[in-house]
Amino acid sequence: MRIFSGAALFAVLCWPVFAQHAQYELKATPETVTWGYYSASAKPVLRIHSGDTVVMHTLLTSSPKALAAAGVPANQIQESLREIFAQVKDRGPGGHILTGPVYVDGAEPGDVLEVRIESIHLAIPYAYNGFAPGLGFLPNEYPYGRMKIIPLDARQMVAHFGPGIEIPLHPFFGSMGDAPPPAAGRISSAPPWMHAGNLDNRLLVAGSTLYIPINAPGALFWAGDGHAGQGDGEVDITAMETSLVGTFQLIDRKDMHLLWPRAETPAAYISMGINADLQKATKMAVRQMIAFLERKKHLSRDDAYMLCSVAGNLHVSEVVDGNDVVSMVVPKRIFVEQKGK
Repeated sequence: MRIFSGAALFAVLCWPVFAQHAQYELKATPETVTWGYYSASAKPVLRIHSGDTVVMHTLLTSSPKALAAAGVPANQIQESLREIFAQVKDRGPGGHILTGPVYVDGAEPGDVLEVRIESIHLAIPYAYNGFAPGLGFLPNEYPYGRMKIIPLDARQMVAHFGPGIEIPLHPFFGSMGDAPPPAAGRISSAPPWMHAGNLDNRLLVAGSTLYIPINAPGALFWAGDGHAGQGDGEVDITAMETSLVGTFQLIDRKDMHLLWPRAETPAAYISMGINADLQKATKMAVRQMIAFLERKKHLSRDDAYMLCSVAGNLHVSEVVDGNDVVSMVVPKRIFVEQKGK
């Protein structure tokens, strides 16, 4: 395993072309994070080959000062978070601290980036949830701010929300994405879009795979916005926000062509609709699943529509980030092999 940070990044960018299926480790430092945006013009912090694996350290997005004020002991506030808040001045327009971007050699616009989420681990023993004036799904009913620190039990994999309330942990990255089209320029890390980004899809846990259209050379992959768990919708605008370490295998798929992100878990196929209008996002998710079933399962358009109705489940993944995300989930177990075939 190779670890890169600071000046060592130059060596990474010059890694020999013959290296294949290597594993790298990317720490979160002032030199290896992007604050609040996705952009095709962002400078890569790591260059890999298709099929290589990257262990990416990510940070929760809250200031050390706010965490301390909420009751987090000083020795539990990561030094890397302190350094990034002190040193990174190129910020926004969004608020997420994203690790990356990672450049995949040979990846070209029109390809698909296959992101295999091999593992996700908690990096700290707590998460926070908070809301602020003017944000969230009920902004007029909560015209003030509050932050709650939630202890995490990594051994039992539960969060201690409060007396008598334990929430099972299902860690996932709220934001995984690649570069948007170059013509879009620098875009906020908040609204998800064709580049994926801030999907806040709680189904994308370890063992899942995310497929993202590639819009720029090298794809440029980022990850961040770690969540220890979340309910569908993320209604107050945050989940159980925490720092995570994820292991990703990144594969350039030249045999796939997508306009919008798609995913699958060991148990299900997932299409996603992304739009500022919830109804339009829902229609988009259904249409994307119909197209998948026609193309991959060889169903007629009519049968695909009917199967979505009798076996598909719609999840409102998030409704608070400018563009809403609706996921249609079809279980894999319904597709049984026919005898003799």
